[in-house]
Amino acid sequence: MTSSPRRSGTKGVARADREQQILEVAGRVFGERGFAATSVADVAHEAGISKPLIYNYFGSKEGLFERCLREASSLLIGEIERTAALGVVGLARAVATLDGVFRVLDGRTWAWRVATDPTAPLADGPGELMGAYRRRLEELAREGVGELLALSGDDDALDLDAMTTVWGTVFGSLVTWWCDHPGMAPDEMSARCERLFGAVFGAVPSS
Repeated sequence: MTSSPRRSGTKGVARADREQQILEVAGRVFGERGFAATSVADVAHEAGISKPLIYNYFGSKEGLFERCLREASSLLIGEIERTAALGVVGLARAVATLDGVFRVLDGRTWAWRVATDPTAPLADGPGELMGAYRRRLEELAREGVGELLALSGDDDALDLDAMTTVWGTVFGSLVTWWCDHPGMAPDEMSARCERLFGAVFGAVPSS
């Protein structure tokens, strides 16, 4: 007789491993439904555990979401910082950044949904974490856009502000579009972005 699959609540699982199992399930549920429409009971049901276990580990729905958000923002910011350190500039950096994000989110698109959840709580831990994530994302965007403008000799501060806003919208829209089209491989989406940038701005220099 074959044994049934191990569930998150199975005794004998190390606490750190069990927490990670719960966070993966919770991240997917929050990503699919949003914070506001998700209950602790929903996560417990999907994870095959009891609600008290989630409260014991994370304290509250907000605490559980905060941990998911911390994982998501660390994953995304860590990857964008990695590509920023490669020394690629201009449109090539834009393509490299998107490529890295697609690859790190492959199989974990919930992280993008959680990090951009419009229903996320704005107060206390989750709100502070969301604010820190968005500020760091804007800093990295401003750095990349500044390098792009510098290539054309543009050092106007308002141009930098405007183009940073444009890039943030383009970046977010492309990642969201990809997340909405499951089954599309990261390299396929990266090639699509390069084609689109090439159509609008001309050939993208190889990184």
